[in-house]
Amino acid sequence: MAVIAPSGAPAAPTPTRTGSTPSVSQPRAWVGWLFIAPNLIGVLLFTLVPLVSVVLLSFTEWNLVSGFGGIDFVGLENFVDVFQDPAFWNSVVLTLVYAGVSVPLTTILGMALGLALNRDVPGRAALRAIFFVPYIVSVVAIGMTWLMLMNPSAGLINQVLGALGLQDAPAWFASSYWALPALIVIAVWSGVGYAAVIYLSALQDAPTQLYEAADLDGAGAWTKFRVITWPSLVPTTVFLLVTLFIGASQGFGLIALITAGGPGDSTTTLPFYMYQTGFQFYRFGYASAIGMVTFLGVLALTLVTWRAQRGRALHD
Repeated sequence: MAVIAPSGAPAAPTPTRTGSTPSVSQPRAWVGWLFIAPNLIGVLLFTLVPLVSVVLLSFTEWNLVSGFGGIDFVGLENFVDVFQDPAFWNSVVLTLVYAGVSVPLTTILGMALGLALNRDVPGRAALRAIFFVPYIVSVVAIGMTWLMLMNPSAGLINQVLGALGLQDAPAWFASSYWALPALIVIAVWSGVGYAAVIYLSALQDAPTQLYEAADLDGAGAWTKFRVITWPSLVPTTVFLLVTLFIGASQGFGLIALITAGGPGDSTTTLPFYMYQTGFQFYRFGYASAIGMVTFLGVLALTLVTWRAQRGRALHD
């Protein structure tokens, strides 16, 4: 349709269509690889290469002092020795006790704390941050703090116990009987905040319509927890059990800093036993075999736990 301009005004130019769309240059594939190269190189150097090295070394006998020329292939001999090693089985028992007590306690207390902080309480945001802080604090800071608190003679905990009338206060890390329970206390203390935050995020997604229906039916707090809250938290609980157990089975920093596996071998868990075998006795092949057996054991327990929870969640 023609456009007629007013008298005395120039006519507006009529737009023309060229029939072709300007092309947009597509980025080349190497640009994407360039962006992910730093992270990819880090994964290759610090994850893939060590993993492959451990698998290969587990079939060899190698003393680091002898250099690469001293690597001898021994086949399955290391694995046979692992299952016949009393020190290995002692470390397995200690690891199972350490993880088997600390992980359920952390999960149960984290759930209770998450349920409490999910309510409308004064200073809820500040309380959430306070309970989560121990999880992100350095292991060195945690270890040094608890070393002072649990000092047998001048520690605050024993002073409080003495003021309450306990004459024979525990020696804690200086005692082969109390050292492992003390480490369990520290592990629970530092992990409860993390579990509570995970449970809080799951509680935010809880089906509110079911709670409203339960209120209309006159259901009590325990009934609502048993029928609605707990089934909705089953996947979160399994996730926490698996991740916390893996973390406990790899726990090294606190033990190395506080007890160094002692007194005696009362806190020599699997990670510390692997460290001793590889970096104190220089038996890297045998230490790699211990690592492989530990990995397979943790994998089996993880699969059993995951299989056991199927069909128990609310959405199932």
